[in-house]
Amino acid sequence: MRLINTLKAAGAAAILVAAAAASIAPASADDMGFKGKSAGDILIRGRVVSVVPDEDVKGKNGFAGEGEVDNDVIPEVDFSYFVTDNIALELIAGTSKHDVKWKTGGTELDLGSVRLLPPTLTLQYHFLTKERFSPYVGAGINYTFFYDSKSGAMRNVKYDDGFGYAFQAGFDYAISGPWSLNVDVKKIFLNTDVTVDTGAGTVKADADLDPWLFGVGIGYRF
Repeated sequence: MRLINTLKAAGAAAILVAAAAASIAPASADDMGFKGKSAGDILIRGRVVSVVPDEDVKGKNGFAGEGEVDNDVIPEVDFSYFVTDNIALELIAGTSKHDVKWKTGGTELDLGSVRLLPPTLTLQYHFLTKERFSPYVGAGINYTFFYDSKSGAMRNVKYDDGFGYAFQAGFDYAISGPWSLNVDVKKIFLNTDVTVDTGAGTVKADADLDPWLFGVGIGYRF
């Protein structure tokens, strides 16, 4: 239900952004110096991103229960370089903070919080690069760093850093000159091992976090 509600909100945001862009678009592209995407361009975007973990967190070796990870809303920056008119490399940077709970039957334990830094590199294909509306798809890899972990009710909680892979889809809508609006959706497949020191012993859990990232922002192209 949490993911469905976020998808609805992201869709509504995308529609509003597209409507706003259409309302300010000039009668002809030349009126505001619009130029299509081209090889050698560098595109910098800033987005507001909703990070929604699609988690599956289970205990190992008889550790009963399951974990829950909350959402976060963050700023994100990305840098794209167009290798050709249609193919670009994009480096994505942003960090999020998530509270973690562990549920066993009717009991809920506070596992504190943790911050994630998942720099992600994707290879993209951009369609309709000489038009105002230019959608794209991409795929790539990331390496997630877990840091600033708070232990909550436990003595210590540790998360293992690791590689994952990502898929994305989105579109740019040219506004004026080098400026554009952007809507972007990413799915990052991310697994980590969690070690919890309860004070009475150490237990482990396997965490598939697999977050969705729904972003809306603005870009500037050099």
